[in-house]
Amino acid sequence: MALNKVEICGVNTSKLPVLKAEEKEELFRRIKEGDEEARELYIKGNLRLVLSVIKRFSNSSENMDDLFQIGCIGLIKAIDNFDTTLNVKFSTYAVPMITGEIRRFLRDDGMVKVSRSLKENGYKISRAKEVLTTELGRDPSLLELSAMTELGTEEIVMALDANRGVESIYQPVCGSDGDELLLIDQIGDQSDVYEEPEKEAVLNKMVIRQLMDTLDETEQQIIRLRYFENKTQCEVAGILAVTQVQISRNERKILAKLRAKLEL
Repeated sequence: MALNKVEICGVNTSKLPVLKAEEKEELFRRIKEGDEEARELYIKGNLRLVLSVIKRFSNSSENMDDLFQIGCIGLIKAIDNFDTTLNVKFSTYAVPMITGEIRRFLRDDGMVKVSRSLKENGYKISRAKEVLTTELGRDPSLLELSAMTELGTEEIVMALDANRGVESIYQPVCGSDGDELLLIDQIGDQSDVYEEPEKEAVLNKMVIRQLMDTLDETEQQIIRLRYFENKTQCEVAGILAVTQVQISRNERKILAKLRAKLEL
């Protein structure tokens, strides 16, 4: 029996090929010319990158086979969008792409799931509320909804609560027009514990160094203080003589700009 043999999606990971630098260069040249066989070989030769990334999510409740497949999507996107003129190693570019793809999957798949019975009750209650509001000229009471839907009051409360929409993290908490404090501003830098789901995909320092020239002087200073000197948003705000809210907003805009350049 082979040592360290691990099978994911039917792939024996101990037998995955490892490409040499000259092989990668030649395959990429062929890929740019539209060679599909070279593309397949390059994908297979970089599957170990996907494996290295999904190890970070070993504590996730998701099936590793599923994460491997999602990671492969990120790898393929990286191959299709990689710009050899950036003078960045492919692995440096690909790992954030793979990580971002997996994080998007976990974020979307991790939304609160509502059982079918609660969804059906929620729809029934919604229809009853529309009818009763039209008939009564006001919002119906819980007892009136119960009588029309033949559901218990507790069932109605549970269904309404389960089907309630998720509040946006960009919802204003306080402040006047043009200078509102958003919910994300409050949770975005509590001792720097919080990270946006895709921030890791952008904050690969080696990639950022290649992209810093695309930022203006203030943007470069914010990124340098935050991610190379590990300053908090409050500390950066003090250095630049602005508010923490302004730093939070500017940081999100800068990260979005860098993310867009990574995904081109």
